[in-house]
Amino acid sequence: MLENLIFSLNATMPIFLMMVLGYILREIGWLKKEAISAINKLVFKLFLPALLIIDLVKQDFSSIWDSQFVLFCFLATILSILIATVIALFNPNKEDRGEMIQAAYRSAAATLGIAYMTNIYNNASTVSLMIIGSVPVYNVVAVLVLTITSPENSGLDSKSALIIKSLKNTAKNPIIIGIIIGMVWSVTRLPQPPIAMKTITYLGNLASPLALIGLGASFHFEDVKQKFGPVCTVVFCKLILLCCIFLPVAIYLGFRDDKLVAALIMLGSATTSSSFIMAQNMGHKGAISSCAVMLTTLLSSFTLTFWLFVIKSMGYI
Repeated sequence: MLENLIFSLNATMPIFLMMVLGYILREIGWLKKEAISAINKLVFKLFLPALLIIDLVKQDFSSIWDSQFVLFCFLATILSILIATVIALFNPNKEDRGEMIQAAYRSAAATLGIAYMTNIYNNASTVSLMIIGSVPVYNVVAVLVLTITSPENSGLDSKSALIIKSLKNTAKNPIIIGIIIGMVWSVTRLPQPPIAMKTITYLGNLASPLALIGLGASFHFEDVKQKFGPVCTVVFCKLILLCCIFLPVAIYLGFRDDKLVAALIMLGSATTSSSFIMAQNMGHKGAISSCAVMLTTLLSSFTLTFWLFVIKSMGYI
């Protein structure tokens, strides 16, 4: 039992401590708002795609592809959205519902998934399969939900334009592009020049630590005061409810080790920080989104430790 707890803490505490470091660096003035924004942008557009490319290039992609796992991630994401929608409908304030739905299902699957998988298994290739099954759905549905529930948007033309823009942005998502490049490079067995491989490796090695520092530096305790009730509902759904529903399904389907951990990250990791940016840019106040990001980022270090401890104790990882 103690060995399983130590395994779980070894997987989660370095992640949590890196986020704490980011928060401290901001508080002491070493990281300014502009620097934090630049770090998050670099991680999303350059370092994370590089890490995914280098992980996939090293793999025999035909050997790691798992259609059942990708389909599970896709269907679990769709059902998670439906569950979040039903829960949000109980909120009498209609303007809050769009933010609640998005924050309750949309995980930081790429950022935290890669960090956890690299920390536990020293490889993030399985996360790529999870991202393929979930992240495109995250992005498209988020825009649809926020468009429909936005207090500012009216008229079919503007909503149609936003939906089309969302589809284009999904196709241009750096994470998706990194996965495609890595897959094509692996499948076609193109040459891997040492100079290119070392350069991409250097960039990829920066992804996890800088992503975690950026997340921690974006945390503000004072933001939690607003919309506390709806946010608590979102946090429960994001970190507890979805795991209770879909982790047993993943175990029943036979997913073990890295695939089960990737599914756990998809279901029970923190709400992605981009949900706040998207909500604000689509006419919502953003209070629920920002609070959800803050609280789930803080609490997920403890809830993920618990879930890892459970599945480790049961012998599934």
